[in-house]
Amino acid sequence: MSLPQQRTFRAPGRVNLIGEHTDYNDGWVLPCAIDFQTRVAVTARSDNMLVLKSAAFAEAYEFDLADLPKQRLGAWCDYVLGIAVVLQKRGRQLSGMELAIRSDVPSGAGLSSSAAIEVASALAFLSSSKNHLPGPELARLCRAAENNFVGAKVGIMDQFVSCMGKAHHALLLDCRSLEYRLVPIPAHVRMVICNTMVKHELASGEYNRRRAECEEGVRLLSRWYPGIKALRDVSLPQLEAHTRELPAAIYKRCAHIISENQRTQNGADALAAGNLEHFGMLMRKSHESLRDLYEVSCRELDLMVEAAEGLTGYWGGRMTGGGFGGCTVNLVEAKNAAQFSHEISEKYRSKTGAQPDVYICKASDGAIVENC
Repeated sequence: MSLPQQRTFRAPGRVNLIGEHTDYNDGWVLPCAIDFQTRVAVTARSDNMLVLKSAAFAEAYEFDLADLPKQRLGAWCDYVLGIAVVLQKRGRQLSGMELAIRSDVPSGAGLSSSAAIEVASALAFLSSSKNHLPGPELARLCRAAENNFVGAKVGIMDQFVSCMGKAHHALLLDCRSLEYRLVPIPAHVRMVICNTMVKHELASGEYNRRRAECEEGVRLLSRWYPGIKALRDVSLPQLEAHTRELPAAIYKRCAHIISENQRTQNGADALAAGNLEHFGMLMRKSHESLRDLYEVSCRELDLMVEAAEGLTGYWGGRMTGGGFGGCTVNLVEAKNAAQFSHEISEKYRSKTGAQPDVYICKASDGAIVENC
């Protein structure tokens, strides 16, 4: 048997500091892995069965590795099953095993619980056949599984930072080339993530609509700029030269992506220089753009962002993730983080009646083999 009796693989969730909805437009993002983790414990089996269990769900699943489903089941196991299907399609031989999954990455909060389970599971599957993939290739594999099996047309950011994150650093990623650089986060800063506790029903449909609107923007702009492949190839002056010829909604979507790409690159430089005031201002501008141009915010997210203003130790914040609920991310002085968490919770609760979950986080390392 190629797999030891048990091994455990760990992959983190992530928060995106700035650069929202730019990843699927070949742009730049600035996420970091966070100290919330998914762990996959693997036990070898003598048969050819794949058994999937999760501490978060009562349902367990069994599959014959010689006859895996061809399409998603619409269940939690799809994120793991998709990895196995893609690996086998690529000629990687898998042996029988049981995967037991446990995670403290909040589900549905926009912190990439799906990428964490994909990456940890992929490491487990590859280990079973004594295979290895470099981090960027592992990220591509996991994205392919989510795109093609699960059916979510996500970009590469979530899986990449779950693989390649580094403690005390954010990661500036070029989503076209996958070139990246690590950006140090000052030691006296904490990320305070505030969960609005809502996720509006239109989120997934609007996500796909925004992608389609961006693609339509590229198609229309290519009349004047035939060399462009994505909105990252367009400057704001180029866009503004054709404002009147574009539908209003398409113009707004393009304006957000193009300006957000610039904010993200400027933000990485500001963070590296320790200029937290400038970085905080860019976070605020990002939220305004997501609210007004990309139109993916909601009342609860806006209230949470507003609640942070004026609190001691606060540098800046914004919505993070796909939108229509989920979380905000705030940069806060470490010594003030606990008090900030209490005060923003009270302010949000007084406005909405809902008690938010608030997490004080640090940037963590990417996926690892936890034990052998």
